[in-house]
Amino acid sequence: MPDLPDDLLQQLLDLIDRLRDESAGFQDQPGDQQLWYNRGYANGMVQALGELGAGARLEGRQPDDSEVLAPHLPMPWGKAYRHGEQMGQRETHEITGKSSE
Repeated sequence: MPDLPDDLLQQLLDLIDRLRDESAGFQDQPGDQQLWYNRGYANGMVQALGELGAGARLEGRQPDDSEVLAPHLPMPWGKAYRHGEQMGQRETHEITGKSSE
């Protein structure tokens, strides 16, 4: 990724991995909105890094399947996921100093 220090990118990738590990099985726990938020945050980070040209460094980290998530999005846990996703995208852009626009 141009102009992004390797150590910063590695820290972001480590955070994605940690959040995804902690939120494994989130779909089976709709009552745990924090879990859904954290999973969404990690997903937003993956999306932002892909947008910023770090796709090759994602090494198989893919965004969550939107078709699987779609039925949950109107529910409170789905809204928590979507909010986390938006924050993950925004804050990744802020941390990297790269605009999302």
